[in-house]
Amino acid sequence: MYSKGLIKHLKSELSGNLEKAVLLWMYDPASRDAVIIKEALCGETVHLRRATEVMCSRTSTQLQQLRQLYLSMFQSYIEHDIQNVASGDHKKLLLAYVSKPRYEGPEIDGDMVAKDAEALYKAGEKRWGTDEDKFIQIFSERSRAHLAAVSSTYKNLYGNSLKKAIKNETSGYFEFGLQTIVRCAENPGLYFAKILYKAMKGLGTDDTTLIRIIVTRTEIDMQYIKTEYHRKYKKTLHDAVRSETSGSYKDFLLSLLG
Repeated sequence: MYSKGLIKHLKSELSGNLEKAVLLWMYDPASRDAVIIKEALCGETVHLRRATEVMCSRTSTQLQQLRQLYLSMFQSYIEHDIQNVASGDHKKLLLAYVSKPRYEGPEIDGDMVAKDAEALYKAGEKRWGTDEDKFIQIFSERSRAHLAAVSSTYKNLYGNSLKKAIKNETSGYFEFGLQTIVRCAENPGLYFAKILYKAMKGLGTDDTTLIRIIVTRTEIDMQYIKTEYHRKYKKTLHDAVRSETSGSYKDFLLSLLG
């Protein structure tokens, strides 16, 4: 109708955080993830933690859609860009996690859960040193329901939480990736609620994180996130954003929260 692209027009009319939020909102959910990861892996500044958070918090189906869109949008395989900037066990975890299909249903095999809990114990706390490959295998191949059951079984069998074992046995981006996977297996709503709280806690607000989480989760599971936020922090997410942000982008984020 107007002989110009909407995205280009929005860029010319908006600026700052409002521009970031609106432009990200213009994509469909999988394309948003692709844009965020591409910028995190290949932008002027590499943000491996940001890329890891997005990849390790997505379901297998979401990741398969992401990989296809990533290739069509940027003419580059996401695995290739991971190879270029990640390293060591962190790189192996990301490559395995984005490429291996996983069951997404609620059914679990109790015997396999117990075996995996034991295998993780033997690969970490029971031995001197850590068998990182075993952690990568289990975390990249098992369903969320299975991993949640493994985490519960691990605590019952060995008295220590799986998350604490990961903290003690691994470090850096590799640890962050494993923690993200297991926390999202247990309760993704709570995981994102905690990220949002940290983004608004203390002096100043982490606007980039706030925009990323609210925009990318609004059409996925925002109602669950809002419920978990209120349950844990005794304050609605809507009120938190309203009190901790300012400017025109605040109104846009509040409109997404409803």
